Amino acid sequence: MSRVRVQSFSISLDGYGAGPNQSLQNPMGEGAGGLHQWFRGTRTFQRMMGDETKGTGGPDEDFAARGFANVGAWILGRNMFGPVRGPWPDDEWKGWWGDEPPYHCDVFVLTHHARAPLAMQGGTTFHFVTDGIEAALDRARRAAGGKDVRLGGGVSTIRQYLQAGLVDEMHLAISPVLLGTGEALLAGIDLPALGFRCTEHVPTAAATHVVLSRT
Repeated sequence: MSRVRVQSFSISLDGYGAGPNQSLQNPMGEGAGGLHQWFRGTRTFQRMMGDETKGTGGPDEDFAARGFANVGAWILGRNMFGPVRGPWPDDEWKGWWGDEPPYHCDVFVLTHHARAPLAMQGGTTFHFVTDGIEAALDRARRAAGGKDVRLGGGVSTIRQYLQAGLVDEMHLAISPVLLGTGEALLAGIDLPALGFRCTEHVPTAAATHVVLSRT
C-alpha cells in the first residue's frame, strides 16, 4: 500500500514552518526565506529550475532527491497553491511555478471553494478538493497507482493529517534560523503517542535532517 510522506519540509530552530503575513511578495511569510537555503543549493532544486549543470551533492542533495522518489501524487493546502483567499475570482492564478510545475503528476489542493481541474505542461494536473482531507487522500491514493502520496504542506495541512493519524513518514529539515513567530508545525502534537520515532538524524552545514517514522 502506498505511504503518506512529508518530505523536505523545512522548519526553523524554534519550530516554525512559515513566517507571519504570507503574501505574493512573501509566499512563505515574512522572514522565512532562510528556511530553504539547504534545498536551493542542491542539484535537485537546480534541475527543477532548468539547470542541469549546477548544484551540490552530499546529504542535502540525497534528502532532496529522495523526496521525489516513488511519489505518484501530491496533496497541497490552498495557501501552498497561491495567495488568493476566499472564492476564486477567476482562473487566472495557476500556481507559483509557471507553465510547467515540478510535480509531473496529479496534485490535490485542499480548498473550501470549487474550481475546475487545471492541466499544466509536464503532466501536472491540479485538482481542487472541497470535501476534506480524507477525500483528498482517497483520490490521491487512486491517482498514485500504488506509489506514495507526498504532503507538500503547508503547516496547517500537515498538522491536520498528523492529528488524523494519516502520516506514515516525515522528513524535516531543521534550518539554523530563528523566526520567533509564524506557523508552528508540531506545537501541541504528541508524536510518540501517534507512534512516531526518530529513524534518521543527519546534520549538515545547512540543516539538520530528521526522519520520523510511524511504527
